[in-house]
Amino acid sequence: MKRAVIYARVWAPDEDVSVQVCYLRQLARQRGYEVVAEYKDIASGAKARRPGLDALTADANQGRFSVVLTNRLVCLSKGIKHLLQLTEHFRTLHIDLISAQEAIDTSTSTGRLFFDAMASLNQCESELVKEHIRMGLRRKRLDGFRLGRRPLSAPHDLIARDRLAGLSLTQCSKKYGVSRASVVRFVREAQRQFAGVGQYQPVAAEVVAKFVA
Repeated sequence: MKRAVIYARVWAPDEDVSVQVCYLRQLARQRGYEVVAEYKDIASGAKARRPGLDALTADANQGRFSVVLTNRLVCLSKGIKHLLQLTEHFRTLHIDLISAQEAIDTSTSTGRLFFDAMASLNQCESELVKEHIRMGLRRKRLDGFRLGRRPLSAPHDLIARDRLAGLSLTQCSKKYGVSRASVVRFVREAQRQFAGVGQYQPVAAEVVAKFVA
């Protein structure tokens, strides 16, 4: 006899989760499954906490059952991507998923084909979105729009000079309206460009190292 679990979910506290549970118990009896656990959640959104689903996943990893019974796929999943990830995880654990209302059973070839088709459509949609983004970026470039971060217009040489003269990272950052990381980068650029020559020649190497660090 296969060991099965029931997962039921409602969207609001005033909804009766027992209706789903009773129906799934009856389905388990008809199929000759032994129900070893029941998991229930009240969750209305994709980001809502799902302690019942978390417990189900943990028990699945422990190999405590081989069949999951749920009323509808939307009860189990937080979205298409999550549903595909969950079913693939069940597949690797040799756990079958049965959705009562949609008559989907991954122990059958038809049920497996359904999820394979969903995965292909999801991948196709993802590729289409990426291609639309790439086309949009190409169009922006052709229209002369600059893409990416704008280059900083801050006076690099003055920032490096003030920093090497003893101004703190925070003071330089506030004075010129740039980040502390940018101040460090400008000083390092100045060190590489002018080390040993020109205006930074009087600055000793150890002083430069001190303020860049």
